[in-house]
Amino acid sequence: MQPLKFILASASPARRQMLTRIGIDPVVQPSQFDESQVQIQDPSALVQVLAESKAKSVAAQQQQPALVLGCDSVLALKGEIYGKPENAEVAIARWQQMRGQTGDLLTGHALIDLYQQQTLVRVQITQVEFAEISDRQIAAYVGTGEPLQCAGCFALDGRGGLFVERIIGCHSNVIGLSLPLLRQMLTDLNYDVTNFWGA
Repeated sequence: MQPLKFILASASPARRQMLTRIGIDPVVQPSQFDESQVQIQDPSALVQVLAESKAKSVAAQQQQPALVLGCDSVLALKGEIYGKPENAEVAIARWQQMRGQTGDLLTGHALIDLYQQQTLVRVQITQVEFAEISDRQIAAYVGTGEPLQCAGCFALDGRGGLFVERIIGCHSNVIGLSLPLLRQMLTDLNYDVTNFWGA
C-alpha cells in the first residue's frame, strides 16, 4: 500500500519533531496565512480559526491528495490572550504577570483530508502552573531568546520547563500538538495512526 502523504502546515520544529518521534515523517509546508487579519477575543475560537486557516491555505496549493495538519497555540491568563511576544520587553512584562499563576494553553488542530474531502477542527486545553521566579531569572530566560519564539513566552521542552511547576492535562499539547487528539482525529476520519508510519 502506498504510504499516505502527511503535510504539516507549520514551521514549528517542535511540532515536526513530535510527529517524527511517533513515526510520522511529515512534509513541512509552512502556511503564509496572515494571522493579523483574525481578530477574535475568545481563545478557543481563535486557535481553531487560525489552525483551520493555516491548513486551508496549504491544502489549496496541493496537486495531489494528502492530509494537511494546521495548528495554532495561545496562552490564556486572567482574560488575556498571549501568542508569541513581539519583543524582549513584552516577554519580560508577560513573565512578570505569569509567574505564580495558572493559565490555559490552548492549541487548535485542523486536519484537512484531501483523500476524502473532509475537515476536522478541534481544540485541546491544558492547564499550566508557572513557578514564582525572580526578575533576574525572567531577564536571563528572555535573554536566551527562547521565549520569543513561543506562544505564551515559554518552551516546555526547553529551558522554560524549569519554570513550570505543574501541567494538568495533555503534556504534548503544551509543546504545540496534542498527540492523543491527533490520534483521535485520524480515527474519526477512519485512519489508523500506524498507517502513517514510514510515510
